[in-house]
Amino acid sequence: MSKFVVNNYTNNKEILRVLDHYVGIPVTVSDENISLVDGKKIVPAGTIIGGKIAPRLENDGEIVVEKNTQGGATGSAGAGVDAEGVLLYDVDVTHGPAAGSMVIHGFIKLSKLPKAPVADAKAALKQITFTV
Repeated sequence: MSKFVVNNYTNNKEILRVLDHYVGIPVTVSDENISLVDGKKIVPAGTIIGGKIAPRLENDGEIVVEKNTQGGATGSAGAGVDAEGVLLYDVDVTHGPAAGSMVIHGFIKLSKLPKAPVADAKAALKQITFTV
């Protein structure tokens, strides 16, 4: 039996400072540890992300999770995997992992991020410049 889902589309929040100078790659965004808000699980644009278990930049099929942590996630799956990019647009993971785009090079507006990047995340994102 198939599932019927109704999507309401709205304007996306723009996190890029310079719209024509960035590099993004396709990713699959995990639905784990995402809270339900108004019946939906949304990973917001501007979330600092990286591979769950292994670096996404080295493993095309690697699912991504939030990686805006100081000192890494010692002792957990993905320990030692640093921040690798910034989620370009909101991703709806209500019905499971979903496709998104990860910016790996470009200029990002700090004021548009859901959480400010910690020092370790900023250091890991060598090709991203955060601006006000």
